[in-house]
Amino acid sequence: MVSKSSSWMDDDLVALRDLARAFCEKEIAPNIDRFIEQHHVDRDLWTRAGELGLLCMSIPEEFGGGGGTFAHEAVLIEEQARVGDSAWGAPLHNGIVAHYLLEYGSDAQKRHFLPRLATGEMVGAIAMTEPGTGSDLQSVTTKAVRVGDEYVVNGAKTFITNGAQADVVIVVAKTDPGAGANGISLVLVEGDRPGFRRGRVLDKVGQRGQDTSELYFEDVHIPIENLLGPTEGQGFIQLMQQLPQERLILGLGAVTVLETALEFTVEYAKERHAFGKPIFAVQNTKFKLAEVATDAHISRVFIDDCIARHLRGELDIPTVAMAKWWTTDRAMVALDECLQLHGGYGYMNEYPIGRMWADARVQKIYGGTSEIMKEIIARSL
Repeated sequence: MVSKSSSWMDDDLVALRDLARAFCEKEIAPNIDRFIEQHHVDRDLWTRAGELGLLCMSIPEEFGGGGGTFAHEAVLIEEQARVGDSAWGAPLHNGIVAHYLLEYGSDAQKRHFLPRLATGEMVGAIAMTEPGTGSDLQSVTTKAVRVGDEYVVNGAKTFITNGAQADVVIVVAKTDPGAGANGISLVLVEGDRPGFRRGRVLDKVGQRGQDTSELYFEDVHIPIENLLGPTEGQGFIQLMQQLPQERLILGLGAVTVLETALEFTVEYAKERHAFGKPIFAVQNTKFKLAEVATDAHISRVFIDDCIARHLRGELDIPTVAMAKWWTTDRAMVALDECLQLHGGYGYMNEYPIGRMWADARVQKIYGGTSEIMKEIIARSL
């Protein structure tokens, strides 16, 4: 893997890569087809990962985590992508949900939820998108109305990763509907609360093993202690502060998929014969693969620089928007070329490239669309 020489790697992370690779090859790769068929991973995949210390690696040890950094999460993200899996929602659980709790949770919230997320006893999700609201988070209509010592939550969410298995959901809701962005708060809703209902697991073009779900909240009562943050109205700021790490996670996944697709296609092109010679010997094949290899290298250098900056606390919002847009866009272009070089076999699910192509398309949409990324970049010019 190209990433072994990444500037942010060290001996500890190399050892972690060996563990993460073995886990993904043993526990995930042989089961991908079954995960797709059942539209979710096995629930005990989470607890097995927790037993090995692969969950919440960047959360402090005092809250049950591994005491590492984002680099530890990055290694697992790469190894999961390398085996071609998009079903297991660990990147969101580890790098997003747990960090909202770490950054904004009360001490009691952190001590209750984080150790359980780290063992896999609990699975985490975050519910932003609504049926009528995509990238415009200020327009959410889900409400959390305070009644005495409780909030009553009503609304609907869609496209929620880990939705079918989540034991705790961070819900983006309006606590003051008339205050615009200043009226948005984040509240914690446990999966066993009366009135909380899971809808269907969505029938997606790709990532068919991921339990992306609809969620419904009908008079769900939660204690006021389930507010994330010290006061109401902090939700939009909290989202803006955490979205860069989410976008870095997506960019890293895209780069690893690009690299993996290149490896598969080079191997296929050298083995597949047409007109009496390997298709790798055809000039068009070599030129296309040269382009993909260049995109892979540029994307890797860019994402590694972003990771290094993030580890130093220096990654800014416009730069990570560039990284998210660039890597997901180039990955999709490269995957299309790689699929084309596989010919008809590229369109068959038995070949990894077709599945990777379908799985990757959504990366230009979720976590902020490519168009939103360009808007963020343009504002910084």
